[in-house]
Amino acid sequence: MLTTLQTAYTDTRAADLAWTLGKEALPALAVLDLRLAGTTLQMRLLGASHQVLLEEGGATCSETVACLPGSRTPLPLGVAKRVGGWEYAFAAHVETLSHGSFARRAQELLALVADHPHGLAGTFPGSPHAFTAMVAQRHEDRVRWRTWHAYPQEGQLVVTRTSVGFAPRNRRRQPCE
Repeated sequence: MLTTLQTAYTDTRAADLAWTLGKEALPALAVLDLRLAGTTLQMRLLGASHQVLLEEGGATCSETVACLPGSRTPLPLGVAKRVGGWEYAFAAHVETLSHGSFARRAQELLALVADHPHGLAGTFPGSPHAFTAMVAQRHEDRVRWRTWHAYPQEGQLVVTRTSVGFAPRNRRRQPCE
């Protein structure tokens, strides 16, 4: 699903993104609700950021990557955590591209996500290559999602990958955090 976000594009920077687990649902500009083999997943676009809310068997997990006022947790290159019955893994990297390469990559990613059955992308008015995009899938006992946060003024694309694994059904699950 591709949508135009009804908010002004602000000159945020890739370096301002922060990561956190366990944050409550934040106001969203666009939402996609998915059901993936017994898992409820809600992908949320929060301006130049994202939030994913995951629920299975009464246990929840919340990931937020956003420009959060007062946040002291910068975007890590990688995180691997076991919390309760959940196995959580997160990775991020920043691609710096030339103006022409950035425009081509933005078009490719938006086309990919717009046509994906579990994809959500939002573009910002005023800049054709300013967007946040997400895709999700479930494979066996893991739910995975990828996100892209585009900063055309810097020629930077922040790419994240997340994987959440589930404990066997007879184990008690706890929130991600």
